[in-house]
Amino acid sequence: MAGRVALALSLAAASPAPARGRRAPAMAEDGHLEASSEGSGWLSSWLPAWCPTSLPHLKEAEEKILKCITSTYSKQYVFISNGNKIWTLTFSQDLSYKTPLVLLHGFGGGVGLWALNFEELCENRTVYAFDLLGFGRSSRPQFDTDAEEAENQFVEAVEEWRQEVGLDRMILLGHNLGGFLAAAYSLKYPSRVKHLILVEPWGFPERPDNAEQERPIPIWIKALGAMLSPFNPLAGLRLAGPFGLSLVQRLRPDFKRKYSSMFDDNTVTEYIYHCNVQSPSGETAFKNMTVPYGWAKRPMLQRIAHMHQDIPITVIYGARSCIDGNSGSTIQSLRPNSYVKTIAILGAGHYVYADQPEDFNQKVKEICDSVD
Repeated sequence: MAGRVALALSLAAASPAPARGRRAPAMAEDGHLEASSEGSGWLSSWLPAWCPTSLPHLKEAEEKILKCITSTYSKQYVFISNGNKIWTLTFSQDLSYKTPLVLLHGFGGGVGLWALNFEELCENRTVYAFDLLGFGRSSRPQFDTDAEEAENQFVEAVEEWRQEVGLDRMILLGHNLGGFLAAAYSLKYPSRVKHLILVEPWGFPERPDNAEQERPIPIWIKALGAMLSPFNPLAGLRLAGPFGLSLVQRLRPDFKRKYSSMFDDNTVTEYIYHCNVQSPSGETAFKNMTVPYGWAKRPMLQRIAHMHQDIPITVIYGARSCIDGNSGSTIQSLRPNSYVKTIAILGAGHYVYADQPEDFNQKVKEICDSVD
């Protein structure tokens, strides 16, 4: 979804993070915790007045999606440092000997987008899904403007979440930005990852020096890109205010089709809208981690060879995706003594898990079963 609605001025920065200092381990049901926004100052008070959204709106949209899930699950906030909290869904099975599967969503997403996958993936092991720091219903702190520091803030949030939940090791699956962060986490905390599953990962290849020669970019797009470069990717969505929801529905009608087996209305696009018109935080961090046209400032292929050789990697791509699927073979060449496998899901685009959920779920279950 990144870049599809990057059409206008940004409303820029998120609120400052609370004072540093680690909290005691804690979890809590949502309850009153979402009565107010994470943000403070003019931006967070102005946004709801212009955009018909709020954290309660986001909660309602998410609950509408999750009503279709028949598996037993719990939902709660997991508290980490700096007063931040991570919104978490837990599909728990009484199979402690099975390594849990942890799902990290992509840019602009949230836990609700895994709705087509939870039921099957949790059949024989515990599954966790949480909103990344700065996205969805998790806290939206101010991230460092430096790409490496922002990446580290994401990674440390995942590690603190793991400690609070009490996981020893996990099968870590990430889509899009979540794939990039899952790889970054595995580089820093290799002893905690039993298998890394990268689903259409963002941020792996370097921006080619001759990128514009191979695929010329019209002058008007360059001019628009230069004009919008100081602003966040989804600023246009917030600027659209009360017209934002219809903008999402018009630009991304495919989301309604992807989830048509569950919903015959705009439930999913409403969820995506409310996820992305809150105060920007993770979105701002993502912008600071990119160079023009969405390439990563710190490409993962420059570092993947340093990952512990005992961590198996499976890369899943959609056969119809516009994302370059060559990263899997490149990772394999960079890790000749490690397990690396690439799987293409026929008939799927970038949102593999929603385009072909049955095939995707089956492949992921096979990978998990190979672990234990």
